[in-house]
Amino acid sequence: MSLDEMDKLRQQIDALDRQLVDLLNDRAKLANKIGEVKKTLALPVYNPKRETEVMQNVMNHSKGPMEPAAIKRLFERIIDETRRLEREHMEKSGDHPA
Repeated sequence: MSLDEMDKLRQQIDALDRQLVDLLNDRAKLANKIGEVKKTLALPVYNPKRETEVMQNVMNHSKGPMEPAAIKRLFERIIDETRRLEREHMEKSGDHPA
């Protein structure tokens, strides 16, 4: 492999990273909308059943080379950040979620 080939691969990674950032922000926007529904219905931010469903879905979807456990660790962090955003959004509107 040449340095030019490696640079091309890195450019592809950079492009994928930008797509991931866009997708994560789209996911966060949807989570904020769900937070609005939860607020209206007086539901808590944390829903362990739904979190389990999300984890099973993403782990089952992974075809490798990342193992399901690695995907789970990544999504644990994504969900933590999403939950934090939901709480902040609800607190700004005057509610204090569970």
